[in-house]
Amino acid sequence: MPDIAPPNAVRGVDAVPELIAGRRVAVLTGAGMSTDSGIPDYRGPDSPPRNPMTYQQFVGDPAFRQRYWARNHVGWRRMDAARPNPGHRALARLERAGVVTGVITQNVDLLHTKAGSRRVLDLHGTYARVRCLQCGDLVSRMSLADRLEAANPGFAEAAVTNGLEVAPDADAVVVDTDSFRMVDCAHCGGMLKPDIVYFGENVPKDRVADAYAMVDDAEVLLVAGSSLTVMSGLRFVRHASKTGRAVVIVNRGATRGDDLATLTLDAGCSPVLSALAERCATVPA
Repeated sequence: MPDIAPPNAVRGVDAVPELIAGRRVAVLTGAGMSTDSGIPDYRGPDSPPRNPMTYQQFVGDPAFRQRYWARNHVGWRRMDAARPNPGHRALARLERAGVVTGVITQNVDLLHTKAGSRRVLDLHGTYARVRCLQCGDLVSRMSLADRLEAANPGFAEAAVTNGLEVAPDADAVVVDTDSFRMVDCAHCGGMLKPDIVYFGENVPKDRVADAYAMVDDAEVLLVAGSSLTVMSGLRFVRHASKTGRAVVIVNRGATRGDDLATLTLDAGCSPVLSALAERCATVPA
């Protein structure tokens, strides 16, 4: 399939239906997918510099772990309250219409599921669960919130200010975290960690295999809102290109996978996916 390099997003949107007509489409989404829901991304053109905590810092240093839990205690409810935007709803509509076969998301915000998408692979986990690194016990973030609130009464309320910023991993910007008290696993006393894949941590092998299978089951890979800076997402673009599948990338700004794409659109996800749903979906929204 020849490369298409439209000079603007409007012409690009018009070209997408021709690429996906009659083909099964797998979707890979990144943080740019959720910016219209009020969740900032990591590397967008207007994003401030971010230094996400690494897995090694979290497990190796109690001070890092304390800071993370203090900030997460404030930020996770903001993420829980976030609602799907038109881009999320458009993908759910395209799935109902039989165009999209599944979504692989690098986001932990559950917004695809909230929007009604049925086949969603949360590549990096979700904010809504917490895992014990010793015994493997899983608990809901809501139940842990009750324990953390009991150990830190009033902390969240005191930390909230107008314009509180929450990062894509539910980490809120809270300056004073020295007084925050952490809690351990209620079953074994082990270290608790959000069920999220941190930087420096590997995605579980079975989850990666399921994602490759989703790409292999499709004929087109549509990337929405990811700069593809990290290999976690880029590998699926490389795989799709290597196996002869068309790759369409919708993102504000350049991505690491642009040279592999059949079509790139420098645009926001919501308008492009909404237009695509209008053109391709045949079921009511």
